[in-house]
Amino acid sequence: MRIALAYSGGLDTTVICRWLKERYSAEIITVTVDVGQPTDFKRIEERAYAAGASKHYYVDARDRFAEEFVSKDIMYNGLYEGEYPLSTALSRYLIAEELARIALREGCDAVAHGCTGKGNDQLRIEASLAYFLPEDVRVLAPVRELNWSRDEEVRYALDRKLPIELKESRWSIDENLWGRSITGSELEDPWTEPPWEAFKWVKPPSSWPEESEELVIEFERGVPVALDGRRIPLRRMIEELNERLGAHGYGVIDHIEDRVIGLKSREVYEAPAALALIKSHLDLEKIVLAGRCLRFKSLAEREWTELVYAGLWHHPLREALDKLVEELEKDVSGEVRMILERGSVRIAGRRAEKSLYLKRLITYSSESIFDQKDSEGFSRIWGMELRLRKLREKLNRKLKKG
Repeated sequence: MRIALAYSGGLDTTVICRWLKERYSAEIITVTVDVGQPTDFKRIEERAYAAGASKHYYVDARDRFAEEFVSKDIMYNGLYEGEYPLSTALSRYLIAEELARIALREGCDAVAHGCTGKGNDQLRIEASLAYFLPEDVRVLAPVRELNWSRDEEVRYALDRKLPIELKESRWSIDENLWGRSITGSELEDPWTEPPWEAFKWVKPPSSWPEESEELVIEFERGVPVALDGRRIPLRRMIEELNERLGAHGYGVIDHIEDRVIGLKSREVYEAPAALALIKSHLDLEKIVLAGRCLRFKSLAEREWTELVYAGLWHHPLREALDKLVEELEKDVSGEVRMILERGSVRIAGRRAEKSLYLKRLITYSSESIFDQKDSEGFSRIWGMELRLRKLREKLNRKLKKG
């Protein structure tokens, strides 16, 4: 039996690697997908072989993650429940796709992952695997199937002298270039404030620069293409913005989130680049898109965000929505100027070649070309429903008296 395992190198997947080998007498092929997590990938490979893998794959998917997944989150202003920029969620689809691709190449009988039964990742990964793999390839989820606790996993690893790090971490952290998710420990109490040491990019007030900083983001067809006049790949831009924005204390998200399976969870994220890029993109859209387009797009955005959060990246509705949004975004090109200061980011200016904002129409100065007398008839007709209601009530009163 051959099993392809999505391998992060942490406690869960290291234990799973050995358990699968023992339980099924299987040949284990580990797959590590780089989506921007700060990891020593050579060390992960060594750990995989020590845990029993017969073959290991490393896939550098950072640029693809940015260009094919993150770019869409920006175009959709994708914030689940108005807060979460789908950082972990988006990465799971790419990881599952690469896992399936290698499983097919290697002729595997099964694939495995380390998701628990409490979270959303099991849905994202397994729905994607179902899309890419034939029905006869099994999907194994040992942590969920065995209901393992951390203590049980540690005992298992120690008994078999597996190469794990037992240095206690107060939090469980999932990181990629689009954001960091921080859970566990005192953060499970929703009344407790997250300590500053939990964050990596976002710095505490004591280290915020005294001087404000300005940056300019340029978009083409809804996607960021340049920072301060420098055209750089989206991945590089995100990495730079996480550092620059975080230095000013911007980018923390702390909210109560509704998981797909019905549980509520307290989620703490840091995503400086994600929040700023979505904020600036939304602002640019307001100067380019007509009001009805903006209102309808907000409906599409919510549906798209919930599909992505819920594991349905490959749903035909998501693909159909992409066609709509790509059409709307074709004119969303321009620049947004932002000011970073003391824990906040504010937009100070925006401009676009196809802007619908025309100063000569909106100004109240003598430069105006808008003839205000034209609005008299419009204003009268606009209130027609109210006048009809008033007239109806008047007639009803007369009928009652008569």
